[in-house]
Amino acid sequence: MEFQKILVPVVGSEADVEAIRLAIRLAKKEKGKIWSVYVVTIKRALPLDAEIGPEIDKAESILDHMEILAEEEDYEVETDVLQARDVGPAIIDEAVEREVDIILMGVKYKRRFGQFSLGSVVPYVLKNSPCPVILYQH
Repeated sequence: MEFQKILVPVVGSEADVEAIRLAIRLAKKEKGKIWSVYVVTIKRALPLDAEIGPEIDKAESILDHMEILAEEEDYEVETDVLQARDVGPAIIDEAVEREVDIILMGVKYKRRFGQFSLGSVVPYVLKNSPCPVILYQH
């Protein structure tokens, strides 16, 4: 499989670090393009373009870290902060808009009520993705 365009949504976890490294390894073969996005959730009471300073700062810090990791691997990653009501649909919209070949997501092991849980974003992305999805569990 060729991966010319890879989307890597990040949240700031250790799994993101490994996911971006894997994306770089996959993209290097084809000299592909990698986009890393952080989705800031906007409450329904606020307008979508509301300025949420601390959240934006956190997002930019995480994305800066992804760029540094890519530079260490001698690769370039484009980053973007997205503002949306829900994370899952924002990731899918971005994948469709950029016509990506694959979505690569880092997931950390979470337990909810004693059971392994992927939360709500990952199942949404898996169900609605226009392309293959790779989950990297840390």
